[in-house]
Amino acid sequence: MQGLKLFNILTISTICLSANVNANTTTYPIVDTNQNQCFGLTSESEICPRQGMDTFGQDAQYQGNQPSYTKASNGTVIDNITGLIWSQTTDINGDGKIDTSDKLTFEEAHEYVESLRLGGFDDWRLPSIKELYSLILFDGQDPSRLRNNDAEANLIPFIDNRVFSINGGDVSKGDRLIDGQIVSSTQYVSKTMIRHETVFGVNFIDGRIKGYGLVHPKKGKKAFYVLAVRGNAQYGFNQFVANGDETVTDQATGLIWQQNDSQQGKNFPDALNYCAKLSLGERTDWRLPNVKELHSIVDYSRSPATSHSPALDPIFQATPIENEAKQKDYSSYWSSTTHLNLSNAKSASYVSFGRSMGYMRERWVDVHGAGAQRSDPKVGDASRYPKGRGPQGDAIRIENMVRCVSGGGVQFVAQPQPQVEDRIAQTFLVR
Repeated sequence: MQGLKLFNILTISTICLSANVNANTTTYPIVDTNQNQCFGLTSESEICPRQGMDTFGQDAQYQGNQPSYTKASNGTVIDNITGLIWSQTTDINGDGKIDTSDKLTFEEAHEYVESLRLGGFDDWRLPSIKELYSLILFDGQDPSRLRNNDAEANLIPFIDNRVFSINGGDVSKGDRLIDGQIVSSTQYVSKTMIRHETVFGVNFIDGRIKGYGLVHPKKGKKAFYVLAVRGNAQYGFNQFVANGDETVTDQATGLIWQQNDSQQGKNFPDALNYCAKLSLGERTDWRLPNVKELHSIVDYSRSPATSHSPALDPIFQATPIENEAKQKDYSSYWSSTTHLNLSNAKSASYVSFGRSMGYMRERWVDVHGAGAQRSDPKVGDASRYPKGRGPQGDAIRIENMVRCVSGGGVQFVAQPQPQVEDRIAQTFLVR
């Protein structure tokens, strides 16, 4: 899918008006994923599905606050939806290159932003994981299907590279392409890999949130790329209200949530269908949330190991499961967002509200933390992955739980009229 054409929804004035009203009246407006191309179970689709078809109700058919940025001449970027102001580049030493010399440990990253003077401001902070994730865009391409003999990769990253300057790992220093993680201020309240103190970061190269151990047992302290943020100190804080009809309103985002979940796991098309058919709280306009909507309700102060609960406010009900290590745990939840790679669209994104399990050193452990965002095949047989998939053996379940959403100023678009988008691929060194 190297030559994949990416599309953007033809602007419809009523959609923009509704979305802008929501963004201007909430403290935690969710920026759309920018996924404006419809997909089937394996590849892109020229025509979006109709009701009753396998992938009806997917991300592209619901449009919210479209990404909007103003790139200033003083090295900052204003997010016109969230009100957050960002540093523009991860080239923190200003040498015109983004490489390992720009990476900092977690402690160094805090010190860097606290002393930063940029754009005439000195109130910069290290972004929370919710602030940082507001920048992710899912018209990006995961390099996981890259050919082994490729020296370079032309990829569209999971961030707007017209306004932000990022890079992958510094392969000349032994990094992998995907070692482009940007650190947040949000630490995991439990531990990954059994004993590792962990911080969450966003990887705009492969489109995921993972928890990263602060210290590698052999390589020492882990280093990350850094973006700084200022403004809208309320961003990322929920204001949940139980409506008394098995629904919950988040007054911070304007989203209305199903209070319970599906109580059993479903594959991706069944998850979409479950929400499309749901009638609850005198509402019938339920949908499977996109991944940024779903991530907005993660409660990073909770985890199965520390609060004996999912990473979720107790105003919600969550069905417990037994995980791969035979522990009482909580499920991952499907989003409506396809996770695209260079060759196919067979996977969709999910958020782990329980442990993010992986098979490492011949056993199952929490490898990425409750609150991680990863991906699963849309359909298939999970038993084909007895030791997971990927560098940390990510557990493949396929049948994940479902929690539906409504509201938020989001509009349904049955058959969006696409036009070619001008976001272009960026060349990354692979080896």
